Amino acid sequence: MRAAIDTDTAKREEFVATYAALRVEAQTMGAKIVFVDEAHFRADAELRAKWVLRGEPALVDSSSPQLGEKASYYSGVCLETGTVDAMGLTENCTAQTSVGFLQQLRARYSDPLIVIWDNGPAHRGPAMRDYLATPGLKLRLVPLPAYSPDFNPDEAIWAWAREEVTANTCLGTAAKVREHMDRFFVGLAERTAEVQQRCRRDLQAMADALVEASDQLSAQTRHVDLILDSV
Repeated sequence: MRAAIDTDTAKREEFVATYAALRVEAQTMGAKIVFVDEAHFRADAELRAKWVLRGEPALVDSSSPQLGEKASYYSGVCLETGTVDAMGLTENCTAQTSVGFLQQLRARYSDPLIVIWDNGPAHRGPAMRDYLATPGLKLRLVPLPAYSPDFNPDEAIWAWAREEVTANTCLGTAAKVREHMDRFFVGLAERTAEVQQRCRRDLQAMADALVEASDQLSAQTRHVDLILDSV
């Protein structure tokens, strides 16, 4: 067990360096980096802490909708612009639906595109391989290390949606969930600064620290070289 934990830690540290390099690469080639994930939202209330009068029960109204009353979504967030794209699903996530969302992203961004997501089953398969073989696609897929949802800024979008849409609210039907979720995503277009603030994760802070340390080391090396040149 210890070896597995050490391996995961090493892969996460390696990914921080990979991500730092990707940011430099994206800036050099004019590419955009988009973090992608999927989530499901049930029509029943998602229970959260709430304010009530002292001594009163914290009750939430619910019609007890069936588990099948839910809405599923892809979303993708670009931290550089604060832009969020979303795509609702009428089926389970598959390689084909993942291709559909990548096509939506590809239509929005004319620049080269780097998509970072987990290595879930819906992110691979024949449909994905066929799509990635498209000539001139200018799309690169980068998998997150295992067990690293905290590295994905898009997770903050899901937490935000649950906070504003489903917390302590029974919407009753999948159609109502989709109506409220679609409205939430449309509203994010006017909240780009908040998107950037909410979606900044440990990954970005760690990459920034790594780049800063590298810059300091480089500056120290240049300083030593200048001293040696003058001797």
